[in-house]
Amino acid sequence: MLDRLKSSTGARTPAIDLHDLVTELFPINRSLTGAGVRQTLAVVARHVDLVIHEVPSGTPILDWHVPAEWNIRRATISDMAGRRVVDFADHNLHVMGYSRPVQAVLSRAELAKHVHTLPEQPDLIPYRTGYYADDWGFCLPDRLWREMTDDSYRVDIDSDLTQGALTYGELFVPGLTSREVLITCHVCHPSLANDNLSGIAVMTALAMRQARQTRRLGYRFLFLPATMGALAWLDRNQSHLDRVEHGLVLTCLGDPSEFHYKQSRKSAPIDRAVAHVLKHSGHSHEILPFSPYGYDERQFCSPGFDLPVGCLMRGVHGTFPEYHTSADNLDFVRPECLDQSYAVIEQVLDLLDRDYVYERVDGRGEPQLGRRGLYRAIAGQREAGGATQMDLLWVLNLADGKHSLLDMAIRADVPFARIEAAARLALDASLIRPAASPGSASGDTGRSEAP
Repeated sequence: MLDRLKSSTGARTPAIDLHDLVTELFPINRSLTGAGVRQTLAVVARHVDLVIHEVPSGTPILDWHVPAEWNIRRATISDMAGRRVVDFADHNLHVMGYSRPVQAVLSRAELAKHVHTLPEQPDLIPYRTGYYADDWGFCLPDRLWREMTDDSYRVDIDSDLTQGALTYGELFVPGLTSREVLITCHVCHPSLANDNLSGIAVMTALAMRQARQTRRLGYRFLFLPATMGALAWLDRNQSHLDRVEHGLVLTCLGDPSEFHYKQSRKSAPIDRAVAHVLKHSGHSHEILPFSPYGYDERQFCSPGFDLPVGCLMRGVHGTFPEYHTSADNLDFVRPECLDQSYAVIEQVLDLLDRDYVYERVDGRGEPQLGRRGLYRAIAGQREAGGATQMDLLWVLNLADGKHSLLDMAIRADVPFARIEAAARLALDASLIRPAASPGSASGDTGRSEAP
């Protein structure tokens, strides 16, 4: 029965301070590979039992190869008098990711070919990478660059590109069935608090929570360098991708924007679940159609895999002014927004795990509720924000072995928790029973037979 599965009944609050975790991770210089990724995963591993995977440089992964590992120790631009004008030690966005080593004296015109600025945001440092460019570069505020009027400058980048590995972290929390929920975030950006660290923090807290629970579904948490990490995991796990029943990519969860959910390519059950939770959450939100541009959902939803994976975020990549700039800092990410994001996703995961299919024991007509004490039970639940009589009537009418609890909640236009509470009442009164097999009338593979 439903009560066989343990669930959280208290306030939906994370077990750790999410903003504190973002603050701890913020100074680390992350990139697609290297020591920064390992250091970040080591921090996460203090909270959950991560398995660390290393994929050697040069390894074929689908249509790609794992690049060389990049590490950097220092980088400066100095004037000819030796005064440091730009210093990687001051902000790790100052150096273009994967910059090869260089020591040279360059004219300002030559240096300009390797300088990235944002003229429309003259006080901000942009974030730039050149993973496969075999190049180098500095990123600095446009205002500073315009003040650099000397004829020549000394450039020093102490970095290396070696035969190392691509690193990612994985935690699998098994369920009572072989079906899985795939949850991912990217771990490859340097000091960007929202676009990177908010997803890491929220996902760490979710992994901690799910690891303490007994669940019907298994939960697989992947801390991946963007694109290449997802491709590496997909390449290594092709034989059991059919276990993935639902999936979420988490990013940009700490800013004060409204929630945005980008649907999966295949209009999967996860899309209906997230839309339903957001609708009844009280938070402003927007549902976006699938697009092959964005985060790692585009890898999971590529046509050869077409996994049921959507992307949940607040600010949408490329649309908020702080995106990929030094303004995506610790002040931009708000503790209350991180906690709200955590609570919404927790509700989604609970819904996925409890979305069962039932059928009436005797579906001929409406059962007599009074002699079963259901009116009194409903009154008690209603006062506590639980099921109403209409919720129970919806359950009794749609419990036909074809409709899941989420179907009922959407049809009745009420929160999932109320329909679930009504189903518990009907189940305890022996008016419904688990369906003989998962409902499949609409091809919804996300519906599950009740335990």
